[in-house]
Amino acid sequence: MLLEAVYEQDFLDCSYGFRPGRSAHQALEALWQQAMNMGGGWVLEIDIRKFFDRLDHGHLREILRQRVGDGVVLRLIGKWLKAGVLEDGCLQHPETGSPQGGVISPLLANIYLHEVLDTWFEQTVKPRLKGRAALIRYADDAVMLFTCEDDARRVLEVLPLRFGKYGLTLHPEKTRLVEFRPPRGGPGVGRGSSWRRGTFDLLGFTHFWCRSRKGFWVIGRQTARDRFTRALRALAEWCRRHRHWPLRQQWQMLVWKLRGHYAYYGLTGDAPALARFRYEVIRVWRKWLQRRSRKGRLPWTRWALLERVYPLPVGHIARPYLAKP
Repeated sequence: MLLEAVYEQDFLDCSYGFRPGRSAHQALEALWQQAMNMGGGWVLEIDIRKFFDRLDHGHLREILRQRVGDGVVLRLIGKWLKAGVLEDGCLQHPETGSPQGGVISPLLANIYLHEVLDTWFEQTVKPRLKGRAALIRYADDAVMLFTCEDDARRVLEVLPLRFGKYGLTLHPEKTRLVEFRPPRGGPGVGRGSSWRRGTFDLLGFTHFWCRSRKGFWVIGRQTARDRFTRALRALAEWCRRHRHWPLRQQWQMLVWKLRGHYAYYGLTGDAPALARFRYEVIRVWRKWLQRRSRKGRLPWTRWALLERVYPLPVGHIARPYLAKP
């Protein structure tokens, strides 16, 4: 609480992760607004390899001393960093990193990346660029938007050096430059409802260009494939472990889980993915209900009767566009 009051006045508007009054949906809306205002361009996806495990304690202490002069607070933070991590019953004391799940780890990550990335980009990089640029960061997930390809490539070249100065490395495959522009002219270009060549992922959503109802090119967002698969696997594992529960209790828990999924992924344009997720959940639930007994069989005709008593909620758009194109 003390550090939050000190640093909240220093954090920039491009940072959205683990800050009071800010959320992942606001970061997504800011990204959508910036990209639409720029009319597309070049997107630089930034993926820091094992950020929380490789956070350098020496550099972190230097950054903290610039704003915090109380030795008691600094020593307390040092104890937090040296507390160790309990994994599989074994206590480890790593020399670098901040324990994921620790109370202070998210704030320390924001403080570290505020110095390493945010202020560097705003004060050093942007004044040297030819075109417009923007940064959107949520904790250690970040993307940069550029209107000029040369600017994007120059930043991509110096970015590993900047992070290496603070003991961090970028993932060579996941850190990439994407051409993210709507199709323009030419025969065969722009036909259909979506343009999937240049896409990128952020905060569980795949961003791509698609046609609006009025025929204009807008940025669409859909549940990322890896997030969709991971959520479905977790729910299938839950159904397997709790198939012995009473049917009503299982249904109530699945309703809560689906509503939570819809609350996050229910953005405009993601309705097909929500409908598919509900369909897959129904298949998984029916599969494990049939395995409650060796003789158990649940044909679809009987399942239709059961679904009338225990209906699962239909996916809906919980968060329509907040930003206007």
